[in-house]
Amino acid sequence: MKLYGSPTSPYVRKARVLIHEKSMPVEFVIEDPWTDDSPIILKNPLSKIPVLEIGADSYMFESQLVVHYLDHSDGKSLTPRDPAGYWQSQWWQSLGNGIIDAGITRAFENRRPEDKQMPEKKAREEQRIDRAIDLAEKTIKEGSEFLLGNRFGLADIVMGVAIQYTDFRYPNDWRSRAPKLAKWAAGITARPSFEETLPPGFVKPEGA
Repeated sequence: MKLYGSPTSPYVRKARVLIHEKSMPVEFVIEDPWTDDSPIILKNPLSKIPVLEIGADSYMFESQLVVHYLDHSDGKSLTPRDPAGYWQSQWWQSLGNGIIDAGITRAFENRRPEDKQMPEKKAREEQRIDRAIDLAEKTIKEGSEFLLGNRFGLADIVMGVAIQYTDFRYPNDWRSRAPKLAKWAAGITARPSFEETLPPGFVKPEGA
């Protein structure tokens, strides 16, 4: 299999962290989806990343589907099997994906010419991120190494990527009001799968 995408994309990074955790033989191929002649278009008509090649002219796209496929393709899923754990995992993943979506929207707005940027739009996305972090802090258990029980899972991957993307594109002092989440994030993002997939140019904030 081959994974196509950008090393700075948090959507791609979710898959890369999972691949690393599972030691899967998946080649990472850097391709830009934004050029008019991008080869990504031939693999995904939506011209979005990540794209996972699973066979000759056979591709998976959209990050949640790619991650789901990778999680189940080796028969060693990181998703809880019990109903309660499964839905708790989905809840955390939805929260993390929402943080990523808001961070991406804010980052794209920052790339527009300054005179065309919409401060209210950036503020709205920042509020989404802040509220999600506050909810995560309220929900996470004190001293938790993992978000669900005593096992590393997809919830940890998605939320870990979301937190580091926030530090990367929307740096702010969220740790002062979310100490439980900060402690969890420090442990999760110290794993080799996170360290070895850091986006170029990312510098860990002090205390992370």
